[in-house]
Amino acid sequence: MSADIKHLIDWKYWDDGEIVEILDLARRVKHYRWEYQGRMQGNTLVMIFQKTSTRTRVSFEAGMTEMGGHAINLDWMATNFTLSKVRFETRYLGRNAAIIMARLKDNRDLLEMERASTVPVINGCCNLYHPCQALADVLTIAEDRPEGVEGARLTYIGVYNNVVNSLVSIAAPLGVHLTLVCPIREPASVDEESRKKLLDRGLLTETLDAGEAVAEADYVYTDTWLDMELFNDPDYAAEKEKRSGIMMPYQITASLLAGSRAKIMHDMPIHPGYEIAEDMIEHEQSIIYDQAENRLDAQKAIMMRLLNRL
Repeated sequence: MSADIKHLIDWKYWDDGEIVEILDLARRVKHYRWEYQGRMQGNTLVMIFQKTSTRTRVSFEAGMTEMGGHAINLDWMATNFTLSKVRFETRYLGRNAAIIMARLKDNRDLLEMERASTVPVINGCCNLYHPCQALADVLTIAEDRPEGVEGARLTYIGVYNNVVNSLVSIAAPLGVHLTLVCPIREPASVDEESRKKLLDRGLLTETLDAGEAVAEADYVYTDTWLDMELFNDPDYAAEKEKRSGIMMPYQITASLLAGSRAKIMHDMPIHPGYEIAEDMIEHEQSIIYDQAENRLDAQKAIMMRLLNRL
C-alpha cells in the first residue's frame, strides 16, 4: 500500500483541519451540486456490502452517478471474499476501481483491506465506527443552525456503539459539545482514545439523567438498541428483550422532549416503539429525513477528497 493514499476508517485518523475542510466541502456540494457533476468522470467505485444497507448503498451510488462516475455493487456473500483472504481480493479490486467503499461487520477485516489496498478505502460502517454517518450528522447540524456547528450541544441517548465512536471523534475538531446518555456500554465497543480526547477538550458530558441532558440540548439523537442484523434474529430474542428492558425508560417520547427546543435526529433504520416513539419520527421538531438526505452530499465530499477531485 502506498503511504500517500488517503483512507477513511474513522475521523480519529484525520487531522482537525482536514475535518473542518471536509465539512466545508460537503456544505458547498450541497448548495452547488451542479458544479460537481463531472468530478468523477472515468472513475469507478466498488461498493462491498457484508452488512445490509439502504442509505449507504443509495447515497454512494447516486453520488457517484451524479458526479459522472460509475458504481459497482457487490454483495459480500456473492463474491470470493468468502473463499479467499481479504487482502488478495482487495488488491485485485484496486486494479479495476479508483476507490472502494466497504460496509463490513468486523473492523479487523476493514483494516486488512486498508493495508492491502492500492486505492482509497472508505468505511461504510463496521462494528466500531460509522464515519460517513457522522459527517452527515454534523452537516445536518451545520445546515440547521444559523451560527454553524461550533458550540452546538448534541445529546445522544442510546447504546454506546459505532455511531457514538464516530460522533465522539468528529465532535472534537468541530467544537461540538456531546452529551452521552448510554446505559449500555460494552468496553470492547468504546474507543477510549477518542473519548479521552473529547473529554480533555471539555466537550463531553456523560450522564444517565435523560431529562437533564435533553433540557440543555440543541439536538437529541438516538439509534437502535441492537445491531441491525440481529434485531429480528430469533437467536437474539433474549438479548433484545434484556436490552429493551434497560433502555425503554430512555425512549425518545413527547414527554421526554416536553418543553425542549431540541431537534430530533436518528441515523435510520428506525424501530418505532423501541428507541423512539412513532409519533416523534415525523414530529415538527424532527430533522431525521434531512439528516438521511445529507448522506448524499457527505459521501460526495468524502469521495472527492480521497481522490483529489476538488
